[in-house]
Amino acid sequence: MDYFFEERENLRFDFYDVDSKSPNLSKHDFLGQMFCTLGEIVGSQGSRLEKSIVGIPGKKCGTVIVTAEELGCCRDSVLMQFCANKLDKKDFFGKSDPFLVFHRSNEDGSFTICHKTEVVKNTLNPVWQAFKISVRALCNGDYDRTIKVEVYDWDRDGSHDFIGEFTTSYRELSRGQSQFNVYEVINPKKKGKKKKYVNSGTVTLLSFLIETEVSFLDYIKGGPEATKLQDLVDRKDTSVQIFLACLTYWERTQINFTVAIDFTASNGNPSQPTSLHYMNPYQLNAYGMALRAVGEIIQDYDSDKMFPALGFGARLPPDGRVSHEFALNGNPQNPYCHGIDGVMEAYYRSLKCVQLYGPTNFAPVINHVARYAASVKDGSQYFVLLIITDGVISDMAQTKESIVNASKLPMSIIIVGVGPAEFDAMEELDGDVVRISSRGRFAERDIVQFVPFRDYIDRSGNHVLSMARLAKDVLAEIPEQFLSYMRVRGIKPSPAPPPYTPPIHVLQTQI
Repeated sequence: MDYFFEERENLRFDFYDVDSKSPNLSKHDFLGQMFCTLGEIVGSQGSRLEKSIVGIPGKKCGTVIVTAEELGCCRDSVLMQFCANKLDKKDFFGKSDPFLVFHRSNEDGSFTICHKTEVVKNTLNPVWQAFKISVRALCNGDYDRTIKVEVYDWDRDGSHDFIGEFTTSYRELSRGQSQFNVYEVINPKKKGKKKKYVNSGTVTLLSFLIETEVSFLDYIKGGPEATKLQDLVDRKDTSVQIFLACLTYWERTQINFTVAIDFTASNGNPSQPTSLHYMNPYQLNAYGMALRAVGEIIQDYDSDKMFPALGFGARLPPDGRVSHEFALNGNPQNPYCHGIDGVMEAYYRSLKCVQLYGPTNFAPVINHVARYAASVKDGSQYFVLLIITDGVISDMAQTKESIVNASKLPMSIIIVGVGPAEFDAMEELDGDVVRISSRGRFAERDIVQFVPFRDYIDRSGNHVLSMARLAKDVLAEIPEQFLSYMRVRGIKPSPAPPPYTPPIHVLQTQI
């Protein structure tokens, strides 16, 4: 089955005692069932999940062990380079600042962004840098699946101008540079209005190289190389000692999730229904939805399910001190909450005892997580910070510097904007198009993903769908950001631990 880190993929296993050859399940004895997510299986040690079977009241139904294995065809990556010719001129005082956005088509007909090129300034004939992307991210391993490519003119305020689009497929691209891989860029609106319209330029594939690489799952399943285990093997220790070493040293890479919530006064009085922090007894507020949407997926990859939960922009009791880095559970020495439910409880308790204030400063919570990330250099841990905010950032210069510093660390940052505010400034932090910089230093990697929650709200009021859409987009870049850190640092995953086979004891009978 397809695996997506950014989606919650629910699974159900039903167990029956087969009494006959009948395909009708009602003819067989029901033994129980097990519910889990694909993320739970993949996120377990060695991608091996052991869980209780339930379903028959008052009866122990046993346990089941489920394992997951990645198919080899999903390991390929491609290195591609494109150029364009005679693109439409969009800037009044110049030419255009074009960039490409690649979309993978989904089973339901929708599209998901899988890559953005850099911006090439002031030209109608850009040549973009070669980029690498996994075949899974590009087309989910389906060589004939539609890939949509949009061409935009970059604008500083984030309102990028649409130039046109074209579609292709992995199979077409794999032909390499040829007459078949010169694509007309079409703007549907212009095509519908102008009879003489031909195109808005062309995009040409310059190169296409296939490579086989390690995947995100290799690290999650196996963890960094186990040199201490090899020492035991070299010393010819017993099989039991080696197996125990597997449990100790063959650890998977741990994903550490931290939450930071905006408690500034611009959110409104929490006791009023108009507040973004209003605790409606019948449905989650925007902060709660964002927390659950992202957290319930991330927690499958965190073995202890203990998450630091922070707040910023509030006056704290008893002296009214303003803090931009306080523990939601009130314990700065131990800010950990058990699971997403624990984070939600701490969030609701905080709303009752702190005073919303300001300003909106991100740097302290980014630096908080960065301090922990800086202590891990072997790839054994990776940190993900979720910041949920309603307003315009106040410490932009300090935040940029914090992000540039953090880009060298095993760390990613997700920013979700809630409410009706304009978030134009946040686009600067998301380095998809223009790499963020501070005082002349550029970020080593793109580690920030920003989205406004309002773009994902379902108009029919289906909050479950809204949360799924949000999680899908904000988490989609995490695996590639994770891999980019490992590649830059030269950290390779170890193979998955071998299954333990107990030694065979020969029975000796005395006559």
